[in-house]
Amino acid sequence: MTVDPDLIGRLRTLVVARAVFAALLLVSTLYLHGGRDMPGLSAPAGMLVGLIALLLLLSAAYGATLGRVRNPTACAYVQLIGDTLTVTVLLQLTGGFSSLFTFLYLVVIVTSSLLLPRRGTLLVAALCSLQYGFMANLEAFDVIRIFSPEDAPLAAAMDGGQVVTKVVFIIIACMAVALLSSLLSEQTRRSRRELHAMGDHVKRVEKMAAIGEMAAGLAHEIKNPLASMSGAIQLLREDICSDPDHDRLMQIILREADRLSALVSNFLLYARPPAGKAEALKLDKALQETVELFGKKTGLDARIAISVNAQPGAWTRMDPSHLRQVLWNLLVNASEAIDETGEIRIELAAAKDKQLCLKIADTGAGMPPEILQSIFDPFFTTKANGTGLGLSIVHRILESYGCRLDVDSAPGRGTSVWLYLKQIDPPVALAA
Repeated sequence: MTVDPDLIGRLRTLVVARAVFAALLLVSTLYLHGGRDMPGLSAPAGMLVGLIALLLLLSAAYGATLGRVRNPTACAYVQLIGDTLTVTVLLQLTGGFSSLFTFLYLVVIVTSSLLLPRRGTLLVAALCSLQYGFMANLEAFDVIRIFSPEDAPLAAAMDGGQVVTKVVFIIIACMAVALLSSLLSEQTRRSRRELHAMGDHVKRVEKMAAIGEMAAGLAHEIKNPLASMSGAIQLLREDICSDPDHDRLMQIILREADRLSALVSNFLLYARPPAGKAEALKLDKALQETVELFGKKTGLDARIAISVNAQPGAWTRMDPSHLRQVLWNLLVNASEAIDETGEIRIELAAAKDKQLCLKIADTGAGMPPEILQSIFDPFFTTKANGTGLGLSIVHRILESYGCRLDVDSAPGRGTSVWLYLKQIDPPVALAA
């Protein structure tokens, strides 16, 4: 299982913050019980110090085990649920229903939104609400006695309506804070992922541009001698008397020269993609046509199911041959990643900032991180007969239109490719 280093770092911050809070609470407790009375603090100093000592021990244990955690999300759940119980006990020792430390429930909920998904934050908020309501009910019905100056349960002396009102208010506050904080945390995480993806894209573009400039001149210098060599061999075949051995050797030379010429042509296409003739394309229609043609030509219908879910009426501007080449290369990669039977799912939907998001996901073997980070490098391939230029050419074509390509993959769960294309309004003639 892959350990999330960001989550481990946030857990480490939580451990430190918990230890600091416990230390401050210990200092204030010893100070207040060292000869001064505080009416709002009615718990015996020994029990409160014992709770603080437990908090410090738990913080030390959490910190010692963080380096060996295999599932940081489960560790976060354990710590936060433990924190809700700790807050409830702290309330019991400091006035129960009327304790000044009730706000700590909200602190735990906000912290959970930074570590857990929304459902986890709502779970923590529900636990805080249940614990507070349960404690208030037990106190109101005199089932438990809260430490107080009068040695009487404070909720029992209050009107039932007041107790219910405060409990409902606390529950609403907990759930509202959970929803708002989780929403903000999700937006922050989403923005961080997008910034990371954009940073990777910019690095790839800069790297590929530098390689492309060097490769363009080199490809031309190689292509011209290859053409001369092929022409000379063909002339020799015509002039030299028929000799089966010589003819076979010349055929080998011509075949390999053609293969090198095709490779150089692809490399030149990567280095300097042709500008093409951009035109308005109805993307869902072009996508459906390419998928149907791909299924017929490759004969994959019986082995691989291809599903298309495209938003109708989505338009973009691109050369049709370029779009077809991009889609074809991605479909070929997806189909080759599936060993036996599987599925390729294609989804097209509108994204923010006037973009269209085209997702192509397969159920293939997937790629480990060390391969994933190199798939856009020219001549990098894991295929026996591959050239390693397919994705590099796709990236360069999309770059020429100001579009972006992101890839996510992991062994055992397949590969997903996202194309972010510029969305345009339908042509005026069609719109009218």
